[in-house]
Amino acid sequence: MAEAAAGLVEQFPWVKLIGIDTNPGFGAGVNRAARLALGKYFLLLNPDAVLHGSAAQQLAEWLDHHPNVGAVGPLVMNADGSVQASARWFPGFTTFFAGRASWLTRAWPQNPWSRRNLVAPDKSGAPIDVDWVSGACMMIRREAFEAVAGFDERFFLYWEDADFCFRLKRAGWSVVYHPGERVTHLTGRSSARAHRQSLVAFHRSAYRYFRKNGGRFAQVASPLVFVALYGRLALKLASIELRRASESKP
Repeated sequence: MAEAAAGLVEQFPWVKLIGIDTNPGFGAGVNRAARLALGKYFLLLNPDAVLHGSAAQQLAEWLDHHPNVGAVGPLVMNADGSVQASARWFPGFTTFFAGRASWLTRAWPQNPWSRRNLVAPDKSGAPIDVDWVSGACMMIRREAFEAVAGFDERFFLYWEDADFCFRLKRAGWSVVYHPGERVTHLTGRSSARAHRQSLVAFHRSAYRYFRKNGGRFAQVASPLVFVALYGRLALKLASIELRRASESKP
């Protein structure tokens, strides 16, 4: 990995590589890079994501003309050209059974509960005010980033983007989904190598988000949400083990 990174810097000498001994988590990594960055905007882009054309330049120019917007995310596509649900409303009770990766959303994507959680892109490509956009590709105004002290590093992986946008909006900034610009995201290339760990991190961060941002309701409902989330995690982990056991049989 180190040799590959060194080769990348040789090929693109303008890249500044930040070497670290351990993985501090997504948010902590972004914060570390932001402290060394010099630009007016920060572009968060997953290593398995590819920008289309001049999307980065177009997003920056769009932010130039919309000074009240703290972060903007483009339309995110899967490798097969289908659209990922990368723009969403803040999670609520229905997110548990009608979130982006839920069975209900996959089986019946147009159901009213999934539409309550996921933002459908405007066919015209017009920008839409939303609650949050995916950190897979997000352009952030430096002023807004610094106003909310960046990402909460207690989120190791997952939900840190929702928490970041929650704090942006609470501080008076807008968050916008701009489906006129596009990126292709080869989803899960990294997490697929450590599926169990990714599942644990997802559910742990979901509970942290609820405890942090759920207000008074969280004080009352935390035990129930904890049981529901970790029960769901246990079922998913058990499913993985059963599948592995089945595949290993002669």
